[in-house]
Amino acid sequence: MSDILRVRGLKKYYTVMAGLIPRPQGEIKAVDGVSLSIAEREVLGLVGESGCGKSTVGKAIMRLEEPTAGEIIIDGQDVIRLNKRELRQMRGKVQMVFQDPDASLDPRMTVGGSIEEALIVQGMSDAAERMERVGGLLDKVGLEAGFAELYPHEFSGGQKQRIGIARALAMDPKLVIADEPVSALDVSVQAQILNLLMDIRDRDGLAYLFISHDLSVVRYISDRVAVMYLGKLMELADKKEFFSNPLHPYTEALLSAVVRLHPGGRERILLSGDVPSPLNPPSGCRFHTRCHRAMPICPLQEPEFKEVSPGHFTACHLYG
Repeated sequence: MSDILRVRGLKKYYTVMAGLIPRPQGEIKAVDGVSLSIAEREVLGLVGESGCGKSTVGKAIMRLEEPTAGEIIIDGQDVIRLNKRELRQMRGKVQMVFQDPDASLDPRMTVGGSIEEALIVQGMSDAAERMERVGGLLDKVGLEAGFAELYPHEFSGGQKQRIGIARALAMDPKLVIADEPVSALDVSVQAQILNLLMDIRDRDGLAYLFISHDLSVVRYISDRVAVMYLGKLMELADKKEFFSNPLHPYTEALLSAVVRLHPGGRERILLSGDVPSPLNPPSGCRFHTRCHRAMPICPLQEPEFKEVSPGHFTACHLYG
């Protein structure tokens, strides 16, 4: 299968201004050289602690945040080089589902009106055809077509997230970036939304970049898993390999924290200290200040993100 998305050396820096007369005081390196790819129909899970830059990766791919540097190729197009008109067309191929459906739905518009907006942008001029399409989209996500006349406040959190998914599907995308789409929902509702996303993938052939901090959710839905720390990728592997044979000490620590239903799991690895500031990240390996397997080289030299075994990549001097 060919890649629907290729990202190379993606960077997103934010200039910090301070002083009575604001002047640049430094840069927050939210994303600092991330490279990844997603094949057609594939689900890539992107995990990490809060503030690691994973949501910024998703927004930069959509150019909701302008990348500082790097290459983003979607369906053969270089996203960074697109003008406004071309970018609008590209966004028909890539859509986003956000963590908080309340923030992405206009409370003054009916559900049908919110979904219909995308169809108008797409150039569907016939009103009757648009409403038929809206009804079909609501049905696809498990809601009744008649719900199109209701307003967002009349729905539960899970129903509103289904509406957000329906609106993303209105453009017939090839890739959906799902940014923590179930973290604000009850556990029972989370399972329903995850199953819905998988059913849509199987039926429509979608690919997902699934961003989450919850490893159990990522394990359920993903084909491959990538883990970020302080703006950089630490590890990337097939799901089975990732969970059974983690290579990076940070991945080991994350997996050791997952609650296990059976005895005999990994010994818990407690990380020392707090996550350093992205305004002043550590030298060398960014994880060395908290790493239980740090070596003298770690603060001196940044490890290369490389393939250690077929399809299994990591950035660690243990495998140098």
